Amino acid sequence: MEHLHSLHEQAKLEKSNGQLSHLFFPFFKIYQDGRVERFMHTDHVPPSDDPLTGVRSKDVIISPETGVSARLFIPKLPNPNCKFPLLIYIHGGGFSIQSAFSTSYNHYVKSLVAEANVIALSVDYRLAPEHPIPACYDDSWAAVQWAASHANGDGPETWLNNHADFSRVFFAGDSAGANISNTLAVRVGSSGLPGVKVVGVVLVHPYFGGTGDDQMWQYMCPNHGGLEDPRLKPGAEDLARLGCERVLMFVAEKDHLRPVAWDYYEKLKKSEWKGTVEIVENHGEEHVFHLMNPKCENAAGLMKKIVSFLNQE
Repeated sequence: MEHLHSLHEQAKLEKSNGQLSHLFFPFFKIYQDGRVERFMHTDHVPPSDDPLTGVRSKDVIISPETGVSARLFIPKLPNPNCKFPLLIYIHGGGFSIQSAFSTSYNHYVKSLVAEANVIALSVDYRLAPEHPIPACYDDSWAAVQWAASHANGDGPETWLNNHADFSRVFFAGDSAGANISNTLAVRVGSSGLPGVKVVGVVLVHPYFGGTGDDQMWQYMCPNHGGLEDPRLKPGAEDLARLGCERVLMFVAEKDHLRPVAWDYYEKLKKSEWKGTVEIVENHGEEHVFHLMNPKCENAAGLMKKIVSFLNQE
């Protein structure tokens, strides 16, 4: 944290000296010459087979045209013909940092797969500002469509053809990834997804506008529709057509996104959507604490709740 503080002070000095054109701490800064510099480095770890849990992973190409890829996880197979629910996970990071291949997300999604006995597709969408919004939404939808292309057992990936149960599909994400997950559910409800049933959506500490972060979102999305843009602030009509049966939400007491997440929850309950929504608040916790400290008691409880949600009949 001290390192980030010093970087922030340096950036403010650069801003006052006219070297920077935009400063969005703690995500990125943009110099007058157009260079983008992020405050936090994202590492990448390779896919692997975990001897302790039996979870295997591999990387797959979603779109050769855009270079969008994903990490696919499969739990230990009790028999050659077993089927598992499919979880499509969208990572957070302010639409501008982090990766499905980072240590934190690789570990977290692998743990979910081991605990819940699901197949997971963790999407590595293109990041803003180099790839302006809506690239992140389009890439995530492309990943959903790519996964759905396996519903008849004749897609390009054998793990999905042989072991994914497309009558039990879930979307999940944290922060910006929760925002993207919501738009995916709206899109399923609006245009359908043949051969696939999206049962539920998990929104962990979701971003739905209404904070100081909105200025950055609008900068990253040149063709935005203002602060009422439905991707930023879902309206009643979009909420009414969420293409799933169940929603599970998490908020953290000390998270600046908490009030708007609660507002989303109340609006969803009052909308014409026919599904069920549950919200869980973790007291004393900060934004995405479960990724920062995955072994703490509240993180274990959050994981247990998600696992129960994915396994609910």
